Amino acid sequence: MSSPPLSQGFGYGIVLGLGFAFALGMIGITWALKRYQNEVQTSEMFSTAGRTVKTGLVASAVVSSWTWAATLLQSSGIAYRYGVSGPFWYASGATVQILLFATLAIELKRKAPNAHTFLEVIRARYGAATHITYMVFGLFTNILVTAMLLTGGSAVVHSLTGMPTAAACFLLPVGVVLYTLFGGIKATFLTDYIHTVVILVIIFIFAFTTYATSSILGSPSKVYDLLLAASERHPVDGNAGGSYLTMRSKEGVIFFVINIVGNFGTVFLDNGYYNKAIAASPVSALPGYVLGGLSWFAIPWLAATTMGLACLALETHPSFPAFPDHRMPLSDVSAGLVLPTAAVAMLGQGGAVSTLLLIFMAVTSASSAELIAVSSIFTYDLYQTYINPAATGKKLIYMAHSMVVIFGVLMAAFSTGLYYAGVSMGYLYLLMGVIVSSAVLPASLTLLWKGQNKWAATISPILGLACSLVAWLVTTKRKYGEITVDTSGRNIPMLAGNVVALLSPVLFIPVLSLIFGLDNYDYESMRAIRKGDDHDIAAEAHVDLELIPGERAGSNSSENEEAEQKNLEKAAWIARVTTVIMTLVLLVLWPFPLYGTGYIFSKKFFTGWVSVGIIWLFFSALCVGVYPLWEGRHVMAHTTKSIWLDITGKRRPPVQGRMANVQEGKSAEEVDEKKLPKEVTAGST
Repeated sequence: MSSPPLSQGFGYGIVLGLGFAFALGMIGITWALKRYQNEVQTSEMFSTAGRTVKTGLVASAVVSSWTWAATLLQSSGIAYRYGVSGPFWYASGATVQILLFATLAIELKRKAPNAHTFLEVIRARYGAATHITYMVFGLFTNILVTAMLLTGGSAVVHSLTGMPTAAACFLLPVGVVLYTLFGGIKATFLTDYIHTVVILVIIFIFAFTTYATSSILGSPSKVYDLLLAASERHPVDGNAGGSYLTMRSKEGVIFFVINIVGNFGTVFLDNGYYNKAIAASPVSALPGYVLGGLSWFAIPWLAATTMGLACLALETHPSFPAFPDHRMPLSDVSAGLVLPTAAVAMLGQGGAVSTLLLIFMAVTSASSAELIAVSSIFTYDLYQTYINPAATGKKLIYMAHSMVVIFGVLMAAFSTGLYYAGVSMGYLYLLMGVIVSSAVLPASLTLLWKGQNKWAATISPILGLACSLVAWLVTTKRKYGEITVDTSGRNIPMLAGNVVALLSPVLFIPVLSLIFGLDNYDYESMRAIRKGDDHDIAAEAHVDLELIPGERAGSNSSENEEAEQKNLEKAAWIARVTTVIMTLVLLVLWPFPLYGTGYIFSKKFFTGWVSVGIIWLFFSALCVGVYPLWEGRHVMAHTTKSIWLDITGKRRPPVQGRMANVQEGKSAEEVDEKKLPKEVTAGST
């Protein structure tokens, strides 16, 4: 963009002002939950939310965590390059991982009900050497994801406001660090919900503006005509007929493969997704991840089909920031500037404000999940495991708080360094799978196959990483003659590195299993993982530990555990069937008939394509916008009533034990008031 449409002051106001607003809001909510729902910030509550989060919040958290800056920016850039196929390849290639992860989430709940991280499960089965190996891969994943968030987000903030990129890298995480410190993973779930709703609203605004109300575009028919003209001006090499209106795209399908492979790593090795599975109540893990995955699909698909194609359609209009040059530089496309360019061309300053809000929400919500993920790893997998095995709840939560701050500062500095080195969000997105995907298969088999031995689990990801790096760099050198950021970031070298990373363990695991022999693991050491000891925190807060959600001894009776295991076994079967069917639909049955025929969309077909995207986004809004409110209506009503009684100086109704039992299906009259703390039964405020 030639000159920023917004002032630097506006940028600082959004980045800092909204960040502090969320932090203050979460401080208030955390206080209310502690006072009225007994959700004291123990180490368990900070990292697992008491393992009681319901389906709607799990789904909205999955959507929010998977809606990175790259989700909106990279997908729009792919649409700008390859046309209508790009958004679909992006969405389908990154949805199946969430759907497939539902199976892993259920297995984790079944076999390690008290785990805090997936790395604890690795250690319980294989021991310290394997544990450390996967800790490195897990941290690589979190570092790459957070770097992508900050590099993409800071590039957009700079382009829209002129704020220095380095300042944006350091200031974007400030509010996230604050509200994560105060509220832990529960704060992440609650702010994820708010972020998701805002993101959905802004995408609706963009879609209806582009396809209904814009004076420049205003209908699918108009956009279609302009895309035909764009295809004639600069036909796409490798697309059927050079058209932007076809699913047959050679470069698009290469990106599709890279996308699938890379995103397996960033889901299956990101402790943030395991955190959400652990925090979910047992009955909510499966529907939460399935609904979250299906709801997420519409976000990149519609956002990129709207803004990426709008950018193409607007190239010849005087409102286009690059007019009369018409084409955006590839460096700007890779940096993620297609969406903001289209928004400014179509809506002026209003589009710039909407984009800034959109990217702020995407960056901060996903960053919060990454902060909790890394904090949990350092707290439970490093500190409690190797430094202080007898750590009390207070020491664990002190460690968790410290790591939230340290990781936030380090990632701000690292992202600034990447900016000055010329490494963009698009480059990191393609590189992810090369670095981490070799650990996907052995990590998954830890929960899915009792025969994998520790040598196969430990050595195969290391060998896979070595092979993927060699494949990536050798392909770059052979094809382009030199290894630079530009040449190594192109599709063919990245494709080679990503595919070798994901598939090489398919060879290494059987070979190592034959050499060292099959294991016959019984999963008992996983079940032996225990929760943190938070009696010291509960005593300091003058609260009975058993009244904190997720800590009641009755909930762990043998009868309850047996019933829970039966439900989880049923959910595991449903998860496998559902994920296989949806994966086939999204990866094969829907896109490849269109790809194979080389069909170029007619005007009616394009209108239907866009309409399906809008309808799907309404479905997403119901699942992750409305449903969580319905599920939480009783808790919200009770908390609101309690706050009002407090404000007016009237008796506060008994809450903690009473509400917990009411939520479990008991009537209020069945609750034994004698079990409640004295100050609660007395109605003291």
